[in-house]
Amino acid sequence: MKVVITDHEYPNLTYERKVLAHDGIELEIHQCKTEDEVIEACREADGIINLYAPISRRVIESLEKCKIITRYGVGVDTIDLDAATEKGICVGNVPDYGVDEVSDHALALIMTLLRKIPFSNQTVKNDIWDVNLTKPIRRLNTLTIGLVGFGNIPKRLAEKVKVLGMKVVVSDPYLPEEVAKDHAVALVSLEALCESADVISVHAPLTNSTKGMIGKDQFKWMKKGVYIVNTARGPVVDEGAFLEALQNGTVAAAGLDVVENEPIDRNHPFISMDNVILTPHMAGYSEESAEEMRSKTALGIIDVLIYGQYPKYLVNKSLQERRDFKPFEMREEYKFYQVNGESL
Repeated sequence: MKVVITDHEYPNLTYERKVLAHDGIELEIHQCKTEDEVIEACREADGIINLYAPISRRVIESLEKCKIITRYGVGVDTIDLDAATEKGICVGNVPDYGVDEVSDHALALIMTLLRKIPFSNQTVKNDIWDVNLTKPIRRLNTLTIGLVGFGNIPKRLAEKVKVLGMKVVVSDPYLPEEVAKDHAVALVSLEALCESADVISVHAPLTNSTKGMIGKDQFKWMKKGVYIVNTARGPVVDEGAFLEALQNGTVAAAGLDVVENEPIDRNHPFISMDNVILTPHMAGYSEESAEEMRSKTALGIIDVLIYGQYPKYLVNKSLQERRDFKPFEMREEYKFYQVNGESL
């Protein structure tokens, strides 16, 4: 069986090789950038591991034997899910990796913005020692944070900001009211969130329905002087409307780990804006989370090709109705990443 890694950004593939070291598996490694390169590399693949290379409908229709495509990380926006589902190809991801890392990073950006750390640092280094220049700064326990989306990461972030005394409101059309109650957060509409939040942290995945979901209308609803953090995907926020809101003062400042097109163009307006903090899509990274994510991505391949099971982290769950594979059963390989019986 052939397993193809379409592309990666790691100095070595130690973790992937360790997981995929099964008799009968041949690993091929590529650095594809275009559809044509993916088609050439993957046409006869039984399993595919993907990072950024496009797995479009055209690519999927060219696959002759593929049973499983797994993607490094949480988002699967590089893969045409509808096309994969139509062809009976399982799509897997790693939704539970880096939960602490991303929530920590979002919190770090929130705190940095609210306490005006970069501005204060620069004024002191410019030989200006004047606390009045930082005003106004609000007390954290008087503020409301709005979480757009309420998956694993924002759930963990909610726990952390509540310790600081912040009120938490959540907008997620798929979230049952009882889950919101269990986490002691207020479930509201997106409009109500925008109207009430002093800080908005974006955690929605990028799909056709979420692209640009924070746009002109949403910025019109927001309080003047709101702070926005995005550690999800850049295109969830309409960048043109975002720039306008930053320039007219609707948004006081922003902390962005993601932008619409990555890496960011050096001429992008964000680069020269003092009220925008940028990090290079690093929120999910730690040495520990990297090992977890890369190993679990490869384990999804093994679930299907070696054990004949649906992958633990199956994205297109409707395929389970076809019963092409057995239900997933927990194995020791996965238990390595468990703490107190719960997945990290």
